[in-house]
Amino acid sequence: MSYFMEIHVDGGCRGNGYPGSIGAAAAVFKYSGGEHQAWTRVLPSNPTPTNQRAELTAIILALEQALQLYSNLNFSSTLDVKIFSDSRYAVGCMTQWIQNWRANGWRNANGQDVANRDLIEEANALNARLQGLGNVSYQWLPREQNQDADRYCNQAMDGEEDRRMREQQYGYEYQASRW
Repeated sequence: MSYFMEIHVDGGCRGNGYPGSIGAAAAVFKYSGGEHQAWTRVLPSNPTPTNQRAELTAIILALEQALQLYSNLNFSSTLDVKIFSDSRYAVGCMTQWIQNWRANGWRNANGQDVANRDLIEEANALNARLQGLGNVSYQWLPREQNQDADRYCNQAMDGEEDRRMREQQYGYEYQASRW
């Protein structure tokens, strides 16, 4: 018997690649009957957030949560995890390019260092752990079919913008007094 997980992921960045940019990631687990559960993560300010880093972070978040959910199951089962992303870059990293990059000493086709290697390696390690429990696949889908993940990602960025604004307005005391 296989335990099926369908996860839609999205990452975004406001001010892409510039200091002070805000990046966030979302992973939305879709359950039968239309129910869903979402997790979000705001990217750290260092290294500077980018859209690509956010998309990879969304995959990492999904893989982490899939492992956590699996560990909470009260029955033994193999996993069948399907991750859907509207980022061709993120899907390509996980399905096509990583083997070549590793074989080429983490150099891309132009001989340059592969961007976001840290996140790609982290995602790959989590992917390998899940593959040991069953099957993991990645599929690209059009942006308009990924609206739930997009909404949660934007909410996380909105929350971080609000937090930063209040921090500037009220100083660090505001952050310490949050519940």
